[in-house]
Amino acid sequence: MPDSASEPYDLAVIGAGCAGLAGAVAAAELGLSVALLDGSGQVGGQFYRHPAPDLGAARPQALHHDWSSFAELRSRLEASSVDHLAAHHVWAVTRESDNLWAVHTVTGADGNGERPVRVRARAVLLATGAYERQLPFDGWTLPGVVGAGGAQAMLKSGLVLPGRRIVVAGSGPLLLAVASSLAAAGARVPAVVEAGGYLGYARHPRALAANPHKAVEALVHGAALLRRRVRLRTRSAVTQVHGSDRVEAVTVSRLDRDWRPVPGTGRRIPCDALAVGHGLVPQIELATALGCATRRTPDGTDALALDDLQETSVPGIWAAGETGGVGGTQLAQVEGELAGIAVAARLSEQPELLGSGYFLGLRGRRARMRAFADAMATAHAPGPGWTDWLGDGTDVCRCEEVSAGRIREAVADYGARDARTVKLLTRAGMGWCQGRMCGAAVACLAAGADGGGAPPPAERRPFSVPVRLATLASLDEPGGSAGGPEDESLSGFEGAGGQSS
Repeated sequence: MPDSASEPYDLAVIGAGCAGLAGAVAAAELGLSVALLDGSGQVGGQFYRHPAPDLGAARPQALHHDWSSFAELRSRLEASSVDHLAAHHVWAVTRESDNLWAVHTVTGADGNGERPVRVRARAVLLATGAYERQLPFDGWTLPGVVGAGGAQAMLKSGLVLPGRRIVVAGSGPLLLAVASSLAAAGARVPAVVEAGGYLGYARHPRALAANPHKAVEALVHGAALLRRRVRLRTRSAVTQVHGSDRVEAVTVSRLDRDWRPVPGTGRRIPCDALAVGHGLVPQIELATALGCATRRTPDGTDALALDDLQETSVPGIWAAGETGGVGGTQLAQVEGELAGIAVAARLSEQPELLGSGYFLGLRGRRARMRAFADAMATAHAPGPGWTDWLGDGTDVCRCEEVSAGRIREAVADYGARDARTVKLLTRAGMGWCQGRMCGAAVACLAAGADGGGAPPPAERRPFSVPVRLATLASLDEPGGSAGGPEDESLSGFEGAGGQSS
């Protein structure tokens, strides 16, 4: 472990979910000094969120699938030399020299005196996960409409439900897990509404055969829903939410093959909450700010382009988990471990690590699970016709209150042909979330019928998360060392040039 402010870590891991934990532990066990940074106060990431100890949950593992894998990772972390830097919100990574990186964070962002911190490292592993993709519809801004993953997070971390009668809708296998956990916690789930279908998996028999555990997971969730008489409606979508002060009901419509609502098929389902999400989008802002190459995934999102060792196109920057394409916790853990070993092989000059049977076995598992992830993305990719759900008065950008009509006007009357131009003309995507909620919708409306569900191309922004101006103003102020590898002065910060919209 570094013992002075001038001595860098060997590896800085950003994100303490499955991929980050596996990468940090693997590298530390091979002798590297490792810093594990995460904005949360607890390890586990989004999937393994768990209640704070003061909530007194007797069996938090009951809320999770495959808790034993996480428990093992956490035990290895506690026994390792990894420095876990909790509540560190990373907003940029910059290059200090050919072989040294600076990870810029803020702590105290919860209101307890925000201050900047810099962590130096010889290599960086990005394990920042993903966020939910939302496709808007009439009424989606009503209280009681939450993300599908958000509903699960409320239950896992706060032991609360968004409502008592909850419709779960969107697309992707996450819906089954969410509905199952909500129903097990006592919610009434009248329907799971899947816009795509599951027959698409049959087009990838090899991927299915190589990943039998995925079929088992689906059967477990399906059986749980069947026991609770939860109806599964495929090729359908929630196209309207009804209510005045909060959700009172939703309209579910059948969809054609392009995801266009079939006229006359709308059915109203009473409920007091809607948990909705159309898959996940890799969170790659830190990487794109560094110029890392991306690839387009089968469901129309941008993920990082990685080599066989999980390294990005920028030498010294590795990535694992959802940043390279959404594939679930088991794939994330395998990729994290692969990256941790690869970094150790590079920095400690032990190339023999890459030829070991264990490492080659990990690569084989990654290939099998990545093939299934691609099949999953293909089966649940949004169709181009979903924008027919949107009336001109439907809010698309909730932060800036920009309607679909205003975006269509920018395209038809002012010649906007891409999401960036629409943003300049309407402010769509310029709010607090920086387009995470509306990016896919804005891009589709700008691109017309050929837009599909694709988000705008990854932008290079110097800030991956909002940072207070007072914090930025303090970067050039002289400050004392925080001790150890954390340096508060940041007087040498470079790389924040350009504009963040």
